[in-house]
Amino acid sequence: MERALSLEFLRVVESAAIASARTMGLGDGHKADQAAVESMRSEMETVNMNGTIVIGEGERDEAPMLYIGEKVGAGNKVKNPGFPSVDIAVDPLEGTNLCATGAPNSITVLAASESDGLLHAPDLYMEKIIVGPSCRGAVELDAPVEHNLRLVAKRLERDVEDLVVMVLDRPRHEKIIRDIRKTGARIRLISDGDLSAGISTALMGSGVHVVMGTGGAPEGVLTAAALRCLNGQIIARLVVNNPEHETRLAAMGVKDAKKIYDTADLAPGKKIIFACTGVTDGSLLRGVRFFGDGTRTSSLVMTLDQRQIRFIDSVHMERGSDVRVRVN
Repeated sequence: MERALSLEFLRVVESAAIASARTMGLGDGHKADQAAVESMRSEMETVNMNGTIVIGEGERDEAPMLYIGEKVGAGNKVKNPGFPSVDIAVDPLEGTNLCATGAPNSITVLAASESDGLLHAPDLYMEKIIVGPSCRGAVELDAPVEHNLRLVAKRLERDVEDLVVMVLDRPRHEKIIRDIRKTGARIRLISDGDLSAGISTALMGSGVHVVMGTGGAPEGVLTAAALRCLNGQIIARLVVNNPEHETRLAAMGVKDAKKIYDTADLAPGKKIIFACTGVTDGSLLRGVRFFGDGTRTSSLVMTLDQRQIRFIDSVHMERGSDVRVRVN
């Protein structure tokens, strides 16, 4: 599955990134999201698979969406049993507001696995701690912030003061931010995009050591898929604080609302593909660049079974005999 589909999914996220990048800076997040969704859906219909969307986007924030349970792929049109059955999680445009304002770190994202290889997470919030390979097993979700950061620092053979912790800039994180600052660790507050932040913890040289706080559960599953490929770790628990949340959990088949999920619980698949493309320039990927003869994209494609991490720079050339390719 990975060998056959990884470059197909690259094409899907590239197309969505180019479509949404054309709306960059226009101040219309809905338009940017819709462009990404429509492009992603259209491209997925050409992929030789029997795909099912198990994690969509848009339910919580009423955005355009690829809905949970939606069938995608060429196999669903022609009923071809020979095509692989694939579960798909998407965030057609992570950082909608980032794209709308031209801010950094907006990306298009897709993860896929064999059937039942990704947790069917409801569109709720989730408490998370995310660390890289060196710190797997060092942190606990219910441990004090100081305890976790001291253990991370010990694993990385540095002082707590040398750590950088990434946190979404939200009122709900006031206590976590205070606790981190008391330890002397540095904080990088972000307005959106905890998925790309989570991936950064597992990449040496990113300058990010831990991600803490509460973010979307769908993004948590996507992060877990990436971290399975990168040997990082996410530990998480769904935030359930009213009867409506409990009803949604029951509808998704989640029996234990207090369960603490590890990386392999969120993305248990044996064959996982993760693909993302930069929309705006960021710490992980460059954004889409338009020039007279075409478009240039920067992407990351990872496969679990093949153990491949590919940073891919693509030039999408306009048709014509006199097209020229830029090198930078």
